[in-house]
Amino acid sequence: MSEKHHIIPVWFFVGVMLLVYGILILGSGLAEWSNPPQTVLTELHAPVWWGALLTVVGAVYVFAFRPKGNK
Repeated sequence: MSEKHHIIPVWFFVGVMLLVYGILILGSGLAEWSNPPQTVLTELHAPVWWGALLTVVGAVYVFAFRPKGNK
């Protein structure tokens, strides 16, 4: 009855969280693209860029720290 326990790195969960937040922010940024709010520098579309950055960083973390299968 010797079971091997595999530890999942915390960075994998950080990557999942960044990926989810990135997708949500990117989606909201794309949704407000056609009807932007009346704020300063709204023409820069910051939620689109920030959401894309978070999505890419989150995907890199998920890929780099994904749990390995049985060896």
